[in-house]
Amino acid sequence: MDTVSEKWPVTKGDFSAGNPKSCIAVVTLASSMPLFEKAAIWGSCKTENLGAEKVVMNVVSNCNIRYVLLCGGESRGHLAGQTLKALYENGIDEDGRILGSEGAIPFIENLEIETIQRFRKQVELIDRIGLTDLDEICSIVDSYHDQEEPFDVSPVSFKKAVRKYQAPESIGADILISEKVVMDAFSGLIYEIA
Repeated sequence: MDTVSEKWPVTKGDFSAGNPKSCIAVVTLASSMPLFEKAAIWGSCKTENLGAEKVVMNVVSNCNIRYVLLCGGESRGHLAGQTLKALYENGIDEDGRILGSEGAIPFIENLEIETIQRFRKQVELIDRIGLTDLDEICSIVDSYHDQEEPFDVSPVSFKKAVRKYQAPESIGADILISEKVVMDAFSGLIYEIA
């Protein structure tokens, strides 16, 4: 059974992939730190909504990740670290609100509730919010990088969303570029037709 989705990490962001077989992911919150390659993935998360979604997506698409280390400085206003902790402990409600988050806009909009539940089951969160000592962070990664077997289900796959073209009502002069691509002549925007 594959333990890592094809083309992992599955989302782009301010992070770097290390060893995909590692058991630990490192979220440095608002701090920027150089990659320690014994971690599966390493990077920042500055927002309580899209940033948190990216963390979840990259974790559940790699079954080898069993620990998420939260460290670094908290992002002001957004409270991404407190929000990830709340997401792990409480999950989300039917509207996508992260229960217990104190962030400004703590909503998960692009993931199913089942994906959040999977994240909560797959990993153990290591809360070291505020820790910026790189040697200590690397020591934690050293301790956990080979501690567990992969989560015993397939990695979650994500399909890239394709925006459906909807011509604005006031525009009647679209240009067909190819069979599936049109340009809105008024705005200059190019759309892919699903």
